[in-house]
Amino acid sequence: MSEDIFKNTIPVAPLKLAVMPNCAHLGDSVDRYISNLRNERTHNHESNLALKGYYEDSYRVEVSCPRFGSGEAKGVIGSTVRGSDFFIMTDVMNHSLTYTVTGHTNHMSPDDHFQDLKRIISAAACSAKRITVIMPFLYESRQHKRNKLESLDSSIALNELIQYGVSNIITFDAHDPRIDNSIPLNGFDNFLPPYQFIRALLSHNKDIVIDKDHLMVISPDEGAMPRAVYFAGVLGVDMGMFYKRRDYSQVIDGRNPIVAHEFLGDNVAGKDVIIIDDMISSGESMLDTARELKERKANRVFICTTFGLFTDGLDKFDKYYDMGCFNGVVTTNLTYRAPELLEKPYYYEADMSAFLGTIIDYLNHDISIGGIMDPTEKIQFLLDEYNKKQEKEFKSLS
Repeated sequence: MSEDIFKNTIPVAPLKLAVMPNCAHLGDSVDRYISNLRNERTHNHESNLALKGYYEDSYRVEVSCPRFGSGEAKGVIGSTVRGSDFFIMTDVMNHSLTYTVTGHTNHMSPDDHFQDLKRIISAAACSAKRITVIMPFLYESRQHKRNKLESLDSSIALNELIQYGVSNIITFDAHDPRIDNSIPLNGFDNFLPPYQFIRALLSHNKDIVIDKDHLMVISPDEGAMPRAVYFAGVLGVDMGMFYKRRDYSQVIDGRNPIVAHEFLGDNVAGKDVIIIDDMISSGESMLDTARELKERKANRVFICTTFGLFTDGLDKFDKYYDMGCFNGVVTTNLTYRAPELLEKPYYYEADMSAFLGTIIDYLNHDISIGGIMDPTEKIQFLLDEYNKKQEKEFKSLS
């Protein structure tokens, strides 16, 4: 979108950004990006009082949730947010933070992070003009539907946020995007990172040939099909999928165990393949899919997921990498990543800070975000540039 629309648009209110301690690194990057973006922008209404606070070195407001010895807590905002367009960033999956309860150390769970988020909202609700929650991994998003007598945690959480005064909720790659049906009269934006996936892959592997003869996109199960269909379509390649045959006669660790992975699709022999899904939890499904593909004579195997949780650690990934079952793992920086993951030779990061900063900038100006929700045009431009470079290198070698 042309910068002209920003030069002539007055923000809804002064921008204030609260970064919860669980996503400090990402918040710093987003804050820095917005500051650099705006300080390079010339606005046609710079003398207008409505632009007070528009050009800042930082838009961050310090927030904290100190706890009493009993483990109880309170939300504290370090400076005024009166009349502001207040954005709160939180990573409910950051398990590295701890707190003390009667002398015992507890690691913070998603429930703890969500409760702290509500504390900050309640502290700001009486004075902020508008509150937007940025929750990249949607809290309880895997409990989005009811089977038998079960709680609907994700829907309850979204309704709680609305009742607390939140105007809009921003998330990424929701496990089931239809969860927005639980708050039909309120804002819910679900963004996807395929552009950042492709950019990370191509920057680390400059010899990938993007056509139907050399590349395929694979869905590890039926739930990831929409992501794989789009990814394959925008790349102009074929796709395949696995479906999990489960033993429904027993339940282990809260789920029916997988008996086998059955494959539907074209021959993968000799082709590079990209496995795409929303998250790596334990990673068992992804690794089994990668192994199955290598047994079918696939060339290189790349795993792309929005959220790398690695709940069972990295030992199994190290083992499968050493066995040659996969060549790279791409995840975003939207959730906490253990320091040891960042040092792995197979890890590629898809940086989302610029994208997230752009979203905040658009919303603060009340500009339509439809253009940035669809990354197709950006992906096509990236692929055109990549193919031109490949063609130029091929001509120089010949």
